[in-house]
Amino acid sequence: MSVAAELAAELHLPLVTIPLTDTFTHLLVVTPTRLELRTLDSNAPGPVYVDFTSGAVAHRRRFGGGRNQPLARAIGLKGGAAPTVADVTAGLGRDAFVLACLGCTVWLIERSPIVAALLRDGLRRAAHDAEIGQMVRERLHFHSGDGRECLPRLTANQQRPDVVYLDPMYPHRQKSAWVGKEMRLLRQLAGDDADAPALLAVALACAGHRVVVKRPRLAPSLSGPPPTARIVAPNTRFDLYRIKLDPPAPC
Repeated sequence: MSVAAELAAELHLPLVTIPLTDTFTHLLVVTPTRLELRTLDSNAPGPVYVDFTSGAVAHRRRFGGGRNQPLARAIGLKGGAAPTVADVTAGLGRDAFVLACLGCTVWLIERSPIVAALLRDGLRRAAHDAEIGQMVRERLHFHSGDGRECLPRLTANQQRPDVVYLDPMYPHRQKSAWVGKEMRLLRQLAGDDADAPALLAVALACAGHRVVVKRPRLAPSLSGPPPTARIVAPNTRFDLYRIKLDPPAPC
């Protein structure tokens, strides 16, 4: 069975060889080099795919500010610390990849089957890259599923992660937050994360040391306990929830 046929069966999608523009709005395309998500529209942007070896992600790895960038400080990368992080809203994996490059071991959890397929394909290709392949294989561990169910199951089978990281879908905005083609497509596929407060509750029960929630700078915090600290960047804010270690929170 071909790669495309296997993927179509896994995702319960029709397998087509000729795009029918009057039938479909999007196509998940297996090319000779990668998996792409394409929008069938006369004004559609280019395809969306996951690539950790070049482009903006590679630039961020080299010039993103290292452990001084807000994400790293929010996770707690001080000195030689290399915490285990569970990214339970992994999306296209960019923040998880940055954290892995900075020394963290990251569990990537993504519940949208199509986004998960794109992410899995990007990780597979990166794992064979001469420069970053070994790091990807050792530090990035992918899991497909709903974080509310997957995180407790992983925690029960392994040591609980030091940090649980949440980047729920931002509140809907008409302007700058959604101009990127990836963000528009993610919203179309995954919708709003209305259950983000429930995911926060699970994260607080499963994290070893802290939970970090990425938010727009001016957005309200998620419903639930107030954050214990914040790290604010020009357009983004990280809400920090520190966990009391004694006694450990049940999960």
